[in-house]
Amino acid sequence: MAFRILVINPGSCTTRLALFEDLVCRQQVTLEHPTFLPPDEDLERRIGSIEAWLSEVDQPVDAIAARGGMLHPLPGGTYRVNDAMCEDLRTSRYGWHPSNLAALIARRLGEQREVPQFVVDPVVVDELEDVARISGLPSLPRRSVFHALNQKAVARRVAASLGMRYEEAHMVVAHMGGGITVGVHAGGRVIDVNNGLDGEGPMSPNRAGTLPAGQLVDLCFSGRYTRDQVCRMLVGQGGLVAHLGTSDAREIEERIRRGDEEARPVYEAMAYQVAKAIAAGFAVLKGRIDACILTGGLAHSEFLVGRIRDRIDWACRVVVSPGEDEMLALASGVLRVLRGQEEARTYLATEPSEGRDEIRGTGDHRPGTVQGV
Repeated sequence: MAFRILVINPGSCTTRLALFEDLVCRQQVTLEHPTFLPPDEDLERRIGSIEAWLSEVDQPVDAIAARGGMLHPLPGGTYRVNDAMCEDLRTSRYGWHPSNLAALIARRLGEQREVPQFVVDPVVVDELEDVARISGLPSLPRRSVFHALNQKAVARRVAASLGMRYEEAHMVVAHMGGGITVGVHAGGRVIDVNNGLDGEGPMSPNRAGTLPAGQLVDLCFSGRYTRDQVCRMLVGQGGLVAHLGTSDAREIEERIRRGDEEARPVYEAMAYQVAKAIAAGFAVLKGRIDACILTGGLAHSEFLVGRIRDRIDWACRVVVSPGEDEMLALASGVLRVLRGQEEARTYLATEPSEGRDEIRGTGDHRPGTVQGV
């Protein structure tokens, strides 16, 4: 029997919906929400729009898969939507992002239809080894915030193509989009990864990446910039934007083809930094690696991928899996639970002192808002 799964993925101005039969997408739509509304009103608006679409589709569903929002750090997996999760998302306890609405929408629709609701591998997945958490200051532990949904989904696919279970594989996965995260996957866990939310790691199209610490301190205390301005330099106006005035890789590559002597070294520096981060992952795995995966939107770039390959393909098999399919990844996580291949996890509330540091966003127009990784 095929399972019908409704997938819900809210963005700031859109809600992407898809109806899957097992892993086959039968119908999909993107609903537009051009006018800003407060979260409670936005929730009701989106539910109304989704209900209207579902009435046209007129198909029963067996389960609902929702994009995970800003929750407390937790292990990867598929989680049932419950009261504790909805309360943390509704109150923005760990930060605000449009994805917070997904589980709230799923809960309402699921209860009406008496079907289970789940979230899969939210960005706050935290499986770091203890040694990976330690920075040079006890008050500043490293945090895990990354493209968990796509990284884990593509790692599962590649492992299967190699005749392995994900839980047996040792891989380094570089997700390259507006932000870049490089995760070390071992034994079904991401044991080390850079914090893509704050711009740690390689510079990216709009993030500064890891910076010289002393010079950053000098900049912060120079009196020339406000805290908000510095945050925007790190996330949103850093990386390629800061150097070249655009985050559009296609535009930059066209400039390089036309002989732009400013664009080439900056773009190649981004590839250099990604390759260096991948090589650091080899050290974490002590050289035992089954594959390195290049994924995300920038993996479509032959120029960028070629320069990364030049530095790492001597060490392991390099698999290029361009783009990301969040809708399929969400459906896959729920299908594993429905088929009994994986047990759904339970989200537990934590006291403020029990959870790790809250995830806070930088540089958006509303306080507490978290930009996409």
